[in-house]
Amino acid sequence: MKPLIAVTMGDAAGIGPEVTVKALLTEEVRDMCRAVVIGNAGVMEKQFNGMDACSMGMPSVAVKKISELKEAGGSGNAIYVIDPADMDLTNISPGKAHEACGRAAVEYVRKAVEMVMRGEVSAVVTAPWCKESVRMAGFKHAGHTEFIAELAGVDDYAMMIAGGSLRAIPVTRHIPVSEVAHELTEEKIYRAILLANEALKKFGMESPRIAVAALNPHAGDNGIIGTEEKEIILPAVEKARGEGADVKGPLPADKVMYDTAGSRYDIVVAMYHDQVLIPVKIIAFGRSINITLGLPFIRTSPCHGTAFDIAGRNKADSRSMVEAIRFAVKHEKTLGTKFSY
Repeated sequence: MKPLIAVTMGDAAGIGPEVTVKALLTEEVRDMCRAVVIGNAGVMEKQFNGMDACSMGMPSVAVKKISELKEAGGSGNAIYVIDPADMDLTNISPGKAHEACGRAAVEYVRKAVEMVMRGEVSAVVTAPWCKESVRMAGFKHAGHTEFIAELAGVDDYAMMIAGGSLRAIPVTRHIPVSEVAHELTEEKIYRAILLANEALKKFGMESPRIAVAALNPHAGDNGIIGTEEKEIILPAVEKARGEGADVKGPLPADKVMYDTAGSRYDIVVAMYHDQVLIPVKIIAFGRSINITLGLPFIRTSPCHGTAFDIAGRNKADSRSMVEAIRFAVKHEKTLGTKFSY
């Protein structure tokens, strides 16, 4: 039996519904798994009807709203949708933030996590939501990662971005750059190193080679440009090394990204969001994904946002969603297979 995964639709006004439909229509995804969409059936059907499905060689596929997983058949002739929000979003204007879309998107994620925690599905893949929309709905978390970790009862977690030959973890995530230095601590960096080491071992690497990026240019130039390297990053590296991790750093961020992409290291622990996302997206923008480490289940997502500028225009690239589904399916049961990102 093919594994069953839950795919959240994301924000109805963004490209989440589009990349979800496109990914689920591919022969590759249909061959590797069964999927249930947690989202809005009306929006999904509208998205499907707006595409030329016949040109994809699948004219008989239909969108079907179900209330329980047992209603989802084993054939690939339908895209099954469970809607825990039960809201009419079909008349929402694409490309704009809406409170209703934010409220619904949160409920989709909540439902998907409940399902995977109960063992009803094997993994969770999340399409993007709009942070402005979820904030309009009263959502207080920084993003998907923090919300899912709370739902799973996990305190120690990280966001790993993978694309092409580069993998990296930002110690801080969705915070202003002006707050990064203040938020960094030796303990946070140390925990991120250990999470990287543990995760890559689970994904098939016996002794992961971990690099830790500096915060400041030239790794602080021995304290001339900044002191964070000496005061918090180096002690964290030494502590993790004492736990048996094969880790080096702090290393200048520009060069360490180049070296890791060239396979000198297996992963980089970096200090902030764009230190990771910029090089990964340069290398593999259309294929990069996000994997949440530290959860008791696999959760992945495409490494892009709601793309309001092209929402509703059938121009979105679904390759990142396909990659996110591929990783989730590959590692949903046994995490000992060869890590291929």
